[in-house]
Amino acid sequence: MEQVIDILSGLCIAAGIVALITGSLGLIRLPDLFSRTHAVGMMDTAGVGFIILGLIIHEGFTLVSVKLALVGIFLFFTSPIATHAVAQVAYRAGLKPILEEDRTGGRSGAGQAGPKARAAGKAPGKAAAKKAPAKKAAGKKAPAKKAGGKR
Repeated sequence: MEQVIDILSGLCIAAGIVALITGSLGLIRLPDLFSRTHAVGMMDTAGVGFIILGLIIHEGFTLVSVKLALVGIFLFFTSPIATHAVAQVAYRAGLKPILEEDRTGGRSGAGQAGPKARAAGKAPGKAAAKKAPAKKAAGKKAPAKKAGGKR
């Protein structure tokens, strides 16, 4: 029976380690803060949960396992809240998420540029857009700037 408990606790701890490594790879590979915080927040919660579950199984029903369960419950609720708070502050500070349209030029996968076009810096399916010179409104003056700078 002791060998079964060791195997189960080892599998739970290994699953937690795999989840934490997956979250770390998401932190490195994903394009923006919002995707990164999502990956890390989800996998961090799952990884720590599995590790704590493995430790509880290994320890058996003692005071230590009750303390581990309380720590797990605390992390289960606080980790997503902290992740949400970081993402919300970043969004309010003006950071915008990278959308699929931003990466593919308005198309969802269709007509993506090949390696040669990407190397040349050409966007898929977009002609070179020329900007027309801005027209000034006749008879209107630009507002005068106040002395003293920003307030």
